[in-house]
Amino acid sequence: MPLRLPRAAQTVAAIDLGSNSFHMIVARILNGQLHVLDRLQEMVRLAAGLDERGRLDKASQRRALECLERFGQRVRGLPAKNLRVVGTNTLRRARNASKFLAAAERSLGHPIEVISGQEEARLIYLGVAHNLPNDANRRLVLDIGGGSTELIVGERFEPVATESLHMGCVSMSLAHFPRGAITPRGWKRAHTAALLELQPVESPLRALGWRSVFGASGTVRAIGAAARAIGSGDAGITLSALYELRDRVLASGHVRRLRLAGVSIERAPVLPGGLAILVAAFEALGIERLDVADGALREGLLHDLLGRLGSRDVRARTTQALCARYHVDTAQSERVERTVRTLLGQLQEEGGLNEEEVHLLCWAARLHEIGLAIAHTKYHRHGAYLIEHSDLPGFSFQEQRLLAALVRGHRRRFPRPLFEEMPRAQARGARRACLLLRLAVLLNRARTDVELPRLRLEMEKKTLRIRFPRAWLARHPLTRADLAVEARYLRAAGMRLEFE
Repeated sequence: MPLRLPRAAQTVAAIDLGSNSFHMIVARILNGQLHVLDRLQEMVRLAAGLDERGRLDKASQRRALECLERFGQRVRGLPAKNLRVVGTNTLRRARNASKFLAAAERSLGHPIEVISGQEEARLIYLGVAHNLPNDANRRLVLDIGGGSTELIVGERFEPVATESLHMGCVSMSLAHFPRGAITPRGWKRAHTAALLELQPVESPLRALGWRSVFGASGTVRAIGAAARAIGSGDAGITLSALYELRDRVLASGHVRRLRLAGVSIERAPVLPGGLAILVAAFEALGIERLDVADGALREGLLHDLLGRLGSRDVRARTTQALCARYHVDTAQSERVERTVRTLLGQLQEEGGLNEEEVHLLCWAARLHEIGLAIAHTKYHRHGAYLIEHSDLPGFSFQEQRLLAALVRGHRRRFPRPLFEEMPRAQARGARRACLLLRLAVLLNRARTDVELPRLRLEMEKKTLRIRFPRAWLARHPLTRADLAVEARYLRAAGMRLEFE
Protein backbone atom coordinates (compact mmCIF):
# COMPACT_ATOMS: atom_id res chain seq x y z
CA MET A 1 0.00 0.00 0.00
CA PRO A 2 1.48 3.42 -0.93
CA LEU A 3 2.14 5.82 1.90
CA ARG A 4 -0.57 8.49 2.19
CA LEU A 5 1.30 11.57 3.36
CA PRO A 6 -0.26 14.59 5.09
CA ARG A 7 -1.30 17.17 2.51
CA ALA A 8 -0.84 20.31 4.59
CA ALA A 9 2.66 21.48 5.45
CA GLN A 10 3.52 20.48 9.00
CA THR A 11 6.44 21.09 11.32
CA VAL A 12 7.78 17.97 13.03
CA ALA A 13 10.65 17.33 15.41
CA ALA A 14 12.65 14.50 16.93
CA ILE A 15 14.81 14.50 20.05
CA ASP A 16 17.35 11.80 20.84
CA LEU A 17 18.36 11.63 24.51
CA GLY A 18 21.59 9.73 23.96
CA SER A 19 24.02 8.51 26.57
CA ASN A 20 26.62 11.05 25.44
CA SER A 21 24.76 13.82 23.63
CA PHE A 22 21.22 15.11 23.31
CA HIS A 23 20.19 15.91 19.74
CA MET A 24 17.18 17.73 18.35
CA ILE A 25 16.15 18.10 14.73
CA VAL A 26 13.20 20.18 13.50
CA ALA A 27 11.88 19.77 9.97
CA ARG A 28 8.96 20.71 7.77
CA ILE A 29 6.98 18.28 5.66
CA LEU A 30 6.56 19.70 2.15
CA ASN A 31 5.24 17.59 -0.72
CA GLY A 32 5.91 14.44 1.28
CA GLN A 33 9.56 15.35 1.90
CA LEU A 34 11.35 16.39 5.07
CA HIS A 35 13.14 19.75 4.93
CA VAL A 36 15.36 20.42 7.94
CA LEU A 37 14.74 23.76 9.66
CA ASP A 38 16.89 23.52 12.74
CA ARG A 39 19.39 21.29 14.55
CA LEU A 40 20.59 21.48 18.13
CA GLN A 41 23.13 19.31 19.93
CA GLU A 42 24.49 19.39 23.46
CA MET A 43 27.06 17.13 25.08
CA VAL A 44 25.29 16.04 28.26
CA ARG A 45 27.28 12.89 29.16
CA LEU A 46 24.32 11.21 30.81
CA ALA A 47 26.10 7.84 30.95
CA ALA A 48 28.97 9.38 32.92
CA GLY A 49 26.46 10.20 35.65
CA LEU A 50 25.60 6.58 36.43
CA ASP A 51 27.00 5.71 39.86
CA GLU A 52 28.00 2.27 41.15
CA ARG A 53 24.38 1.57 42.09
CA GLY A 54 23.17 2.29 38.57
CA ARG A 55 21.54 5.60 39.52
CA LEU A 56 21.87 8.93 37.72
CA ASP A 57 23.71 11.43 39.92
CA LYS A 58 22.40 14.93 40.54
CA ALA A 59 24.99 16.62 38.32
CA SER A 60 24.09 14.60 35.22
CA GLN A 61 20.39 15.11 35.89
CA ARG A 62 20.91 18.84 36.22
CA ARG A 63 22.82 19.00 32.91
CA ALA A 64 20.09 17.01 31.20
CA LEU A 65 17.20 19.07 32.60
CA GLU A 66 18.86 22.36 31.70
CA CYS A 67 19.38 21.12 28.14
CA LEU A 68 15.76 19.96 27.88
CA GLU A 69 14.50 23.33 29.05
CA ARG A 70 16.37 24.92 26.14
CA PHE A 71 15.08 22.31 23.71
CA GLY A 72 11.58 22.76 25.12
CA GLN A 73 11.54 26.42 24.25
CA ARG A 74 11.95 25.45 20.58
CA VAL A 75 9.29 22.72 20.40
CA ARG A 76 6.78 23.49 23.14
CA GLY A 77 4.21 24.79 20.65
CA LEU A 78 4.22 21.63 18.52
CA PRO A 79 1.25 19.22 18.74
CA ALA A 80 2.16 16.05 20.64
CA LYS A 81 1.67 13.88 17.52
CA ASN A 82 4.29 15.94 15.62
CA LEU A 83 7.14 15.28 18.04
CA ARG A 84 8.93 12.14 19.22
CA VAL A 85 11.39 12.14 22.08
CA VAL A 86 13.26 8.93 22.90
CA GLY A 87 15.73 7.84 25.55
CA THR A 88 18.30 5.15 24.84
CA ASN A 89 20.83 3.00 26.70
CA THR A 90 21.42 5.06 29.86
CA LEU A 91 17.70 5.58 30.45
CA ARG A 92 17.17 1.86 29.86
CA ARG A 93 19.73 1.10 32.58
CA ALA A 94 19.23 3.85 35.19
CA ARG A 95 17.43 2.56 38.27
CA ASN A 96 15.99 6.00 38.99
CA ALA A 97 14.94 6.62 35.39
CA SER A 98 11.22 6.93 36.22
CA LYS A 99 11.73 9.81 38.62
CA PHE A 100 14.15 11.54 36.25
CA LEU A 101 11.78 11.12 33.28
CA ALA A 102 8.95 12.81 35.17
CA ALA A 103 11.16 15.85 35.76
CA ALA A 104 12.48 15.70 32.18
CA GLU A 105 8.98 15.73 30.73
CA ARG A 106 8.13 18.80 32.80
CA SER A 107 11.26 20.57 31.55
CA LEU A 108 10.62 19.67 27.92
CA GLY A 109 6.85 19.98 27.94
CA HIS A 110 6.41 16.70 26.03
CA PRO A 111 6.30 12.99 26.88
CA ILE A 112 9.49 10.93 26.58
CA GLU A 113 9.65 7.31 25.39
CA VAL A 114 12.38 4.87 26.35
CA ILE A 115 13.13 2.45 23.51
CA SER A 116 14.85 -0.92 23.41
CA GLY A 117 18.22 -1.51 21.83
CA GLN A 118 16.56 -3.36 18.95
CA GLU A 119 14.20 -0.46 18.30
CA GLU A 120 17.10 1.98 18.50
CA ALA A 121 18.92 -0.09 15.87
CA ARG A 122 15.86 -0.11 13.59
CA LEU A 123 15.51 3.67 13.79
CA ILE A 124 19.23 4.25 13.21
CA TYR A 125 19.08 2.13 10.07
CA LEU A 126 16.00 4.03 8.88
CA GLY A 127 17.80 7.36 9.36
CA VAL A 128 20.90 6.20 7.51
CA ALA A 129 19.05 4.40 4.70
CA HIS A 130 17.07 7.51 3.77
CA ASN A 131 20.35 9.26 3.03
CA LEU A 132 21.72 6.47 0.80
CA PRO A 133 20.89 5.38 -2.76
CA ASN A 134 17.74 3.27 -2.80
CA ASP A 135 19.35 0.24 -4.37
CA ALA A 136 19.02 -3.46 -3.59
CA ASN A 137 22.57 -3.90 -2.32
CA ARG A 138 22.80 -5.20 1.24
CA ARG A 139 24.60 -2.92 3.68
CA LEU A 140 25.97 -2.97 7.21
CA VAL A 141 25.34 0.06 9.42
CA LEU A 142 27.31 0.62 12.62
CA ASP A 143 26.51 3.24 15.26
CA ILE A 144 28.70 3.76 18.34
CA GLY A 145 26.70 5.60 20.97
CA GLY A 146 27.60 6.64 24.47
CA GLY A 147 26.32 3.48 26.15
CA SER A 148 25.58 1.02 23.37
CA THR A 149 26.70 0.06 19.88
CA GLU A 150 24.16 -0.89 17.23
CA LEU A 151 24.87 -3.13 14.24
CA ILE A 152 22.29 -3.48 11.49
CA VAL A 153 22.31 -5.40 8.22
CA GLY A 154 19.63 -4.20 5.85
CA GLU A 155 18.36 -3.73 2.32
CA ARG A 156 16.76 -0.53 1.07
CA PHE A 157 14.73 0.78 4.05
CA GLU A 158 14.23 -2.57 5.81
CA PRO A 159 16.58 -4.08 8.42
CA VAL A 160 17.37 -7.76 7.92
CA ALA A 161 19.08 -8.19 11.31
CA THR A 162 19.56 -5.81 14.23
CA GLU A 163 21.92 -6.08 17.20
CA SER A 164 22.45 -3.78 20.16
CA LEU A 165 25.61 -4.39 22.18
CA HIS A 166 26.26 -3.20 25.73
CA MET A 167 29.29 -1.06 25.00
CA GLY A 168 29.63 2.59 24.05
CA CYS A 169 32.24 5.31 23.85
CA VAL A 170 31.38 6.72 27.29
CA SER A 171 31.05 3.43 29.16
CA MET A 172 34.18 1.97 27.52
CA SER A 173 36.25 5.09 28.22
CA LEU A 174 35.18 5.26 31.86
CA ALA A 175 35.89 1.56 32.41
CA HIS A 176 39.30 1.28 30.71
CA PHE A 177 40.73 4.81 30.56
CA PRO A 178 39.98 6.07 34.08
CA ARG A 179 40.56 9.77 34.76
CA GLY A 180 41.56 10.17 31.10
CA ALA A 181 44.81 8.19 31.28
CA ILE A 182 45.51 6.40 27.97
CA THR A 183 47.85 3.44 28.54
CA PRO A 184 48.73 0.36 26.46
CA ARG A 185 47.27 -1.80 29.21
CA GLY A 186 44.01 0.16 29.18
CA TRP A 187 43.85 -0.09 25.39
CA LYS A 188 44.37 -3.85 25.49
CA ARG A 189 41.62 -4.29 28.05
CA ALA A 190 39.19 -2.07 26.10
CA HIS A 191 40.00 -3.83 22.81
CA THR A 192 39.53 -7.27 24.40
CA ALA A 193 36.26 -6.24 26.05
CA ALA A 194 34.92 -5.03 22.71
CA LEU A 195 35.95 -8.25 20.94
CA LEU A 196 34.21 -10.31 23.63
CA GLU A 197 31.03 -8.28 23.24
CA LEU A 198 31.14 -8.75 19.46
CA GLN A 199 31.86 -12.49 19.58
CA PRO A 200 28.23 -13.76 19.86
CA VAL A 201 27.06 -11.70 16.85
CA GLU A 202 30.13 -12.06 14.66
CA SER A 203 29.22 -15.28 12.85
CA PRO A 204 25.47 -14.57 12.36
CA LEU A 205 26.16 -11.13 10.90
CA ARG A 206 29.01 -12.24 8.64
CA ALA A 207 26.81 -15.07 7.32
CA LEU A 208 24.33 -12.48 6.03
CA GLY A 209 26.97 -10.62 4.02
CA TRP A 210 26.93 -7.04 2.73
CA ARG A 211 28.30 -4.96 -0.12
CA SER A 212 29.04 -1.74 1.80
CA VAL A 213 29.52 -0.52 5.36
CA PHE A 214 28.39 2.80 6.83
CA GLY A 215 29.00 4.35 10.21
CA ALA A 216 26.75 6.79 12.04
CA SER A 217 27.07 8.88 15.22
CA GLY A 218 29.45 11.53 16.46
CA THR A 219 32.17 9.06 17.37
CA VAL A 220 32.41 7.65 13.84
CA ARG A 221 32.26 11.12 12.31
CA ALA A 222 35.06 12.35 14.58
CA ILE A 223 37.22 9.32 13.75
CA GLY A 224 36.51 9.82 10.06
CA ALA A 225 37.57 13.49 10.27
CA ALA A 226 40.76 12.54 12.14
CA ALA A 227 41.58 9.85 9.55
CA ARG A 228 41.19 12.35 6.69
CA ALA A 229 43.39 14.87 8.49
CA ILE A 230 46.28 12.40 8.64
CA GLY A 231 45.77 11.50 5.00
CA SER A 232 44.36 8.02 5.64
CA GLY A 233 40.64 8.50 5.24
CA ASP A 234 40.11 9.87 1.74
CA ALA A 235 38.64 6.55 0.56
CA GLY A 236 36.63 5.99 3.73
CA ILE A 237 37.89 4.70 7.07
CA THR A 238 40.19 1.69 6.80
CA LEU A 239 41.76 -0.58 9.39
CA SER A 240 45.23 0.79 8.64
CA ALA A 241 43.93 4.32 9.31
CA LEU A 242 42.43 3.14 12.60
CA TYR A 243 45.73 1.56 13.65
CA GLU A 244 47.55 4.82 12.94
CA LEU A 245 44.99 6.74 14.99
CA ARG A 246 45.34 4.19 17.77
CA ASP A 247 49.10 4.78 17.87
CA ARG A 248 48.63 8.55 18.03
CA VAL A 249 46.03 8.25 20.77
CA LEU A 250 48.32 6.00 22.82
CA ALA A 251 51.25 8.37 22.27
CA SER A 252 49.27 11.24 23.79
CA GLY A 253 49.09 9.42 27.11
CA HIS A 254 46.09 11.41 28.35
CA VAL A 255 42.91 12.86 26.88
CA ARG A 256 44.05 16.36 27.89
CA ARG A 257 46.99 16.02 25.51
CA LEU A 258 44.96 14.39 22.73
CA ARG A 259 45.22 16.60 19.64
CA LEU A 260 43.52 15.21 16.53
CA ALA A 261 41.96 17.31 13.80
CA GLY A 262 38.19 16.84 13.76
CA VAL A 263 38.08 15.75 17.43
CA SER A 264 36.66 18.48 19.64
CA ILE A 265 37.69 19.09 23.23
CA GLU A 266 34.27 17.77 24.30
CA ARG A 267 34.69 14.58 22.23
CA ALA A 268 38.27 13.82 23.28
CA PRO A 269 37.46 12.23 26.71
CA VAL A 270 35.34 9.51 25.08
CA LEU A 271 37.32 9.00 21.87
CA PRO A 272 39.64 6.24 23.18
CA GLY A 273 36.72 3.99 24.10
CA GLY A 274 34.94 4.65 20.80
CA LEU A 275 38.12 4.01 18.81
CA ALA A 276 38.69 0.68 20.61
CA ILE A 277 35.13 -0.40 19.71
CA LEU A 278 35.57 0.56 16.05
CA VAL A 279 38.91 -1.24 15.73
CA ALA A 280 37.41 -4.38 17.29
CA ALA A 281 34.39 -4.19 14.95
CA PHE A 282 36.64 -3.96 11.88
CA GLU A 283 38.66 -6.97 13.02
CA ALA A 284 35.74 -9.15 14.18
CA LEU A 285 33.51 -8.49 11.17
CA GLY A 286 36.20 -8.34 8.51
CA ILE A 287 35.35 -4.77 7.51
CA GLU A 288 37.67 -3.41 4.83
CA ARG A 289 36.24 0.07 4.51
CA LEU A 290 33.62 2.14 6.30
CA ASP A 291 32.04 5.32 4.95
CA VAL A 292 30.66 7.95 7.29
CA ALA A 293 26.91 8.26 6.76
CA ASP A 294 24.56 11.18 7.05
CA GLY A 295 21.58 10.42 9.20
CA ALA A 296 21.24 8.60 12.50
CA LEU A 297 18.65 7.92 15.19
CA ARG A 298 17.02 11.35 15.13
CA GLU A 299 16.57 11.28 11.35
CA GLY A 300 15.14 7.79 11.67
CA LEU A 301 12.67 9.11 14.24
CA LEU A 302 11.51 11.77 11.78
CA HIS A 303 10.95 9.26 9.00
CA ASP A 304 9.14 6.94 11.39
CA LEU A 305 6.99 9.87 12.51
CA LEU A 306 6.23 10.64 8.87
CA GLY A 307 4.87 7.10 8.56
CA ARG A 308 2.67 7.59 11.62
CA LEU A 309 1.28 10.85 10.27
CA GLY A 310 0.59 9.13 6.98
CA SER A 311 -0.87 5.67 6.69
CA ARG A 312 2.11 3.44 7.44
CA ASP A 313 2.61 3.09 11.17
CA VAL A 314 5.13 0.29 11.72
CA ARG A 315 3.33 -0.58 14.97
CA ALA A 316 0.27 -1.67 13.00
CA ARG A 317 2.48 -3.97 10.92
CA THR A 318 4.08 -5.33 14.10
CA THR A 319 0.64 -6.07 15.54
CA GLN A 320 -0.38 -7.89 12.37
CA ALA A 321 2.81 -9.96 12.48
CA LEU A 322 2.17 -10.92 16.11
CA CYS A 323 -1.36 -12.04 15.24
CA ALA A 324 0.01 -14.25 12.48
CA ARG A 325 2.83 -15.62 14.64
CA TYR A 326 0.49 -16.71 17.44
CA HIS A 327 -2.38 -17.80 15.16
CA VAL A 328 -4.89 -15.33 16.54
CA ASP A 329 -8.52 -15.83 15.52
CA THR A 330 -8.62 -12.74 13.31
CA ALA A 331 -12.38 -12.85 12.85
CA GLN A 332 -12.89 -12.58 16.60
CA SER A 333 -10.21 -9.92 17.10
CA GLU A 334 -11.83 -7.85 14.33
CA ARG A 335 -15.24 -8.18 16.02
CA VAL A 336 -13.81 -6.96 19.30
CA GLU A 337 -11.99 -4.07 17.60
CA ARG A 338 -15.19 -3.00 15.77
CA THR A 339 -17.05 -3.02 19.07
CA VAL A 340 -14.31 -0.99 20.73
CA ARG A 341 -14.57 1.63 18.01
CA THR A 342 -18.36 1.68 18.35
CA LEU A 343 -18.07 2.22 22.09
CA LEU A 344 -15.52 5.00 21.56
CA GLY A 345 -17.96 6.64 19.16
CA GLN A 346 -20.58 6.58 21.91
CA LEU A 347 -18.28 8.25 24.38
CA GLN A 348 -16.64 10.76 22.02
CA GLU A 349 -14.73 13.30 24.13
CA GLU A 350 -16.14 11.85 27.33
CA GLY A 351 -13.97 8.79 26.77
CA GLY A 352 -10.96 10.78 27.88
CA LEU A 353 -8.59 8.95 25.51
CA ASN A 354 -6.07 10.69 23.31
CA GLU A 355 -5.21 9.56 19.79
CA GLU A 356 -2.30 7.36 20.87
CA GLU A 357 -4.37 5.68 23.59
CA VAL A 358 -7.05 4.90 21.02
CA HIS A 359 -4.44 3.27 18.75
CA LEU A 360 -3.11 1.16 21.63
CA LEU A 361 -6.63 0.14 22.66
CA CYS A 362 -7.43 -1.05 19.13
CA TRP A 363 -4.14 -2.98 18.91
CA ALA A 364 -4.92 -4.55 22.29
CA ALA A 365 -8.28 -5.64 20.85
CA ARG A 366 -6.46 -7.39 18.01
CA LEU A 367 -3.96 -9.03 20.36
CA HIS A 368 -6.09 -9.88 23.39
CA GLU A 369 -6.15 -13.61 22.62
CA ILE A 370 -2.51 -14.24 21.66
CA GLY A 371 -1.95 -16.04 24.97
CA LEU A 372 -4.19 -18.87 23.72
CA ALA A 373 -1.16 -20.03 21.75
CA ILE A 374 0.32 -21.12 25.09
CA ALA A 375 -2.71 -22.30 27.09
CA HIS A 376 -6.35 -21.41 27.63
CA THR A 377 -5.89 -21.27 31.40
CA LYS A 378 -4.80 -17.74 32.32
CA TYR A 379 -4.30 -16.90 28.66
CA HIS A 380 -4.66 -13.19 29.42
CA ARG A 381 -1.55 -13.45 31.62
CA HIS A 382 0.36 -15.39 28.95
CA GLY A 383 -0.56 -12.80 26.34
CA ALA A 384 0.56 -9.92 28.54
CA TYR A 385 3.92 -11.61 29.13
CA LEU A 386 4.48 -12.18 25.41
CA ILE A 387 3.72 -8.56 24.61
CA GLU A 388 5.84 -7.05 27.36
CA HIS A 389 8.90 -9.20 26.73
CA SER A 390 8.96 -9.43 22.92
CA ASP A 391 10.91 -7.18 20.55
CA LEU A 392 8.11 -5.13 18.99
CA PRO A 393 9.34 -2.80 16.21
CA GLY A 394 7.88 0.68 16.57
CA PHE A 395 6.83 0.35 20.21
CA SER A 396 8.55 2.03 23.15
CA PHE A 397 8.90 0.32 26.54
CA GLN A 398 6.04 2.44 27.91
CA GLU A 399 3.77 1.50 25.01
CA GLN A 400 4.56 -2.19 25.39
CA ARG A 401 3.81 -2.08 29.11
CA LEU A 402 0.51 -0.32 28.48
CA LEU A 403 -0.43 -2.75 25.72
CA ALA A 404 0.47 -5.67 27.99
CA ALA A 405 -1.61 -4.18 30.83
CA LEU A 406 -4.68 -3.90 28.57
CA VAL A 407 -4.32 -7.52 27.44
CA ARG A 408 -3.69 -8.66 31.02
CA GLY A 409 -6.78 -6.78 32.20
CA HIS A 410 -9.28 -7.73 29.51
CA ARG A 411 -10.85 -10.56 31.57
CA ARG A 412 -11.20 -11.97 35.08
CA ARG A 413 -10.04 -9.77 37.97
CA PHE A 414 -9.24 -6.18 37.11
CA PRO A 415 -5.44 -5.75 37.63
CA ARG A 416 -5.65 -2.56 39.64
CA PRO A 417 -1.97 -2.56 40.75
CA LEU A 418 -0.77 -2.46 37.11
CA PHE A 419 -2.53 0.85 36.57
CA GLU A 420 -1.57 2.30 39.94
CA GLU A 421 2.11 1.80 39.01
CA MET A 422 1.70 3.95 35.89
CA PRO A 423 2.33 7.70 35.85
CA ARG A 424 -0.83 9.50 36.89
CA ALA A 425 -1.27 11.19 33.50
CA GLN A 426 -1.23 7.79 31.78
CA ALA A 427 -3.18 5.77 34.34
CA ARG A 428 -6.53 7.47 33.86
CA GLY A 429 -6.71 6.87 30.11
CA ALA A 430 -5.28 3.36 30.47
CA ARG A 431 -7.90 2.37 33.04
CA ARG A 432 -10.71 3.66 30.83
CA ALA A 433 -9.27 1.88 27.79
CA CYS A 434 -9.18 -1.37 29.74
CA LEU A 435 -12.83 -0.99 30.78
CA LEU A 436 -13.84 -0.53 27.13
CA LEU A 437 -11.83 -3.57 26.05
CA ARG A 438 -13.40 -5.72 28.79
CA LEU A 439 -16.87 -4.65 27.69
CA ALA A 440 -16.13 -5.27 23.99
CA VAL A 441 -14.84 -8.79 24.74
CA LEU A 442 -17.88 -9.53 26.92
CA LEU A 443 -20.33 -8.42 24.21
CA ASN A 444 -18.65 -10.70 21.66
CA ARG A 445 -18.62 -13.86 23.75
CA ALA A 446 -20.77 -15.68 21.17
CA ARG A 447 -17.96 -15.28 18.60
CA THR A 448 -20.45 -14.81 15.78
CA ASP A 449 -21.17 -11.94 13.40
CA VAL A 450 -24.41 -10.84 15.02
CA GLU A 451 -25.44 -7.20 15.17
CA LEU A 452 -24.97 -5.80 18.63
CA PRO A 453 -27.67 -3.67 20.19
CA ARG A 454 -27.69 0.12 20.02
CA LEU A 455 -26.60 0.76 23.56
CA ARG A 456 -25.87 4.02 25.35
CA LEU A 457 -22.64 4.36 27.25
CA GLU A 458 -21.58 6.85 29.90
CA MET A 459 -18.28 6.97 31.78
CA GLU A 460 -17.63 9.12 34.82
CA LYS A 461 -14.47 8.79 36.87
CA LYS A 462 -14.77 5.24 38.20
CA THR A 463 -18.32 4.50 37.03
CA LEU A 464 -19.41 2.92 33.74
CA ARG A 465 -23.13 3.04 32.84
CA ILE A 466 -24.64 1.00 30.02
CA ARG A 467 -28.22 1.32 28.81
CA PHE A 468 -29.52 -1.39 26.49
CA PRO A 469 -32.67 -1.25 24.34
CA ARG A 470 -35.84 -2.17 26.21
CA ALA A 471 -36.12 -5.90 26.93
CA TRP A 472 -32.82 -6.69 25.16
CA LEU A 473 -31.16 -8.06 28.29
CA ALA A 474 -34.24 -10.15 29.05
CA ARG A 475 -33.76 -11.84 25.68
CA HIS A 476 -30.05 -12.31 26.34
CA PRO A 477 -29.74 -13.79 29.83
CA LEU A 478 -26.13 -14.93 29.32
CA THR A 479 -25.02 -11.35 28.64
CA ARG A 480 -26.91 -10.18 31.73
CA ALA A 481 -25.15 -12.83 33.81
CA ASP A 482 -21.76 -11.84 32.35
CA LEU A 483 -22.44 -8.19 33.18
CA ALA A 484 -23.32 -9.13 36.75
CA VAL A 485 -20.02 -10.99 37.11
CA GLU A 486 -18.17 -8.05 35.56
CA ALA A 487 -19.82 -5.68 38.04
CA ARG A 488 -18.43 -7.78 40.91
CA TYR A 489 -14.93 -7.79 39.41
CA LEU A 490 -15.00 -4.00 39.04
CA ARG A 491 -16.46 -3.46 42.50
CA ALA A 492 -13.50 -5.35 43.96
CA ALA A 493 -11.22 -2.91 42.12
CA GLY A 494 -13.03 0.17 43.45
CA MET A 495 -15.13 0.84 40.34
CA ARG A 496 -18.81 0.55 39.48
CA LEU A 497 -20.64 -0.96 36.52
CA GLU A 498 -24.32 -0.06 36.16
CA PHE A 499 -26.47 -1.57 33.43
CA GLU A 500 -30.14 -1.67 32.55
